[in-house]
Amino acid sequence: MKIPGLSFSLKRAVGVSAVKQKIAKKAGIPTTKQGLERKIGGAIMKSIFGKKL
Repeated sequence: MKIPGLSFSLKRAVGVSAVKQKIAKKAGIPTTKQGLERKIGGAIMKSIFGKKL
């Protein structure tokens, strides 16, 4: 049974999430699916229209 408002993440506790965030920030490459799609979509739009919408 889950306790409302209480969650535990092993990745978060070990520090995997923080390392991924630091790498993504330095490299400029998002690690989430949504972020990656947004970055690729922006690059495509920029190449088509010459500027970001």
